[in-house]
Amino acid sequence: MPPTLLAPGENGMYDDLQGEVAVFDFDEFANHLLEQGLETSPSELHGCLSGLLSAGAAVEPEWGLDALGQALDLVLYGELADHTMQLYTVTAAALEDEEFDFHPLLPDDEVDIAERTESMAVWCRGFLAGFAHASAGVDRSQTALPEDSGEILKDFARIAEAAVDDDATEDEAESNYMELIEYLRFAALNVYMDSRSRAEDGDFSPDQGQPVH
Repeated sequence: MPPTLLAPGENGMYDDLQGEVAVFDFDEFANHLLEQGLETSPSELHGCLSGLLSAGAAVEPEWGLDALGQALDLVLYGELADHTMQLYTVTAAALEDEEFDFHPLLPDDEVDIAERTESMAVWCRGFLAGFAHASAGVDRSQTALPEDSGEILKDFARIAEAAVDDDATEDEAESNYMELIEYLRFAALNVYMDSRSRAEDGDFSPDQGQPVH
């Protein structure tokens, strides 16, 4: 079970994780989405990309962009599409990183705790949508989801409904948020490693081809 309430310690995602990939800025991503008439949160976008990868999806960025569009019913183009494919590549690298340098893409710590909590919740919704999309082609009659991963996805579904406790002090709300962020980080990594382990063992193989339109 997760702690009771998530916020990151970082504003962007990863500092130069792949050498030439810059830090991803939440507000910049949000502005690109608004420019295309989309009210989708950058957190939901990143959660979906993380869910796709954690279900064993192909790492090719074009695949990730296409699958994201289908999972969230979005059409991204231009600079936003390029940034999203970069984010997919960097997220794949972070999930593989031996130092566990994976972080949800969330607003900066200076943002109001209620807004950060909502971003945490939509990150979880995006993760579940991505995981479900990438898992759609798996024959679940032949392979069951590991118990740990199943419990984590249930936790994510609960966190997807999270809101700040009106009775909590500011310090308590911040502490709860930080605890949940850490839980999400390592829980997502556990789901990713479960899927990778099953794929290596030949227990399942999600559809790695181009998503069906």
